[in-house]
Amino acid sequence: MAAKEETSGNAIVETIKTIVYALLIAGVFRTLFFQPFWIPSGSMKETLLVGDFLFVNKMAYGYSYASCPSIIMPRFGINVDAKNICGFLDGENTRILGGEPERGDVIVFRHPVSGRDYIKRLIGLPGDTVQMRNSIVYINGEEAPQEPAGNFVEVMEPQGPEGRRPRCSNGPVGDGGDCLKARAIETLPNGVSHTVLDIGPQASDRTGVYTVPEGHYFFMGDNRDNSADSRLARQVRGVGFVPYENLIGRADRVMFSSAGRSMLFFWTWRSDRFFKRVE
Repeated sequence: MAAKEETSGNAIVETIKTIVYALLIAGVFRTLFFQPFWIPSGSMKETLLVGDFLFVNKMAYGYSYASCPSIIMPRFGINVDAKNICGFLDGENTRILGGEPERGDVIVFRHPVSGRDYIKRLIGLPGDTVQMRNSIVYINGEEAPQEPAGNFVEVMEPQGPEGRRPRCSNGPVGDGGDCLKARAIETLPNGVSHTVLDIGPQASDRTGVYTVPEGHYFFMGDNRDNSADSRLARQVRGVGFVPYENLIGRADRVMFSSAGRSMLFFWTWRSDRFFKRVE
């Protein structure tokens, strides 16, 4: 009997070791190579939809303290910040094996104040000036031209786990109706083109001139009228200028996309978004 109990005990120990090793390997993989990210809001429509699931390429820009994951689970009282894990890498706004991002990249970064992960498009590089004039972005005094491309149409309904309803340019829309936004193709100075959406005139369509400090970047959402980004100061509810060390990685491709309340609801997956390239 003792031998049987000993064998059973060893099996349990080996199972625990296997689980611990698997978690360690997964943690190293997530820290060094790719981090999963699920899109919770509509600030990057139509490039990224609520419910898109993607992996962020952490090798693109090298590594900093922000490369370590934050573990935030309010329901269980867990709030472990990346600085608690990789604080030894924090300082002087530097990176290990650092690479320079390119204008137009879609990037996940840590909010400079809250530490939450955000995803936006890189518009302004260090030393640039950026300004919005009548919904058009000007970079270093030059217009980033927009070519009208019809309307972006989506169904008015709760979206994602938070059940947020989209904003529409065609006024109040009842559930099940078509929610419209003006669509345009914007071309940045380096030739990168992407889709932007417009809902209607608002304060963020007309701004002063922002001068991007050295070692920082200016980000905007593609859904321009529904994005808290670098146009708003951190103290208001935006992100302001983002330090180089706060970049986490580049979004290259959507793996799959769920139109339901959970990414596990496979019957709500969007068939046209499997392995879709992020542009």
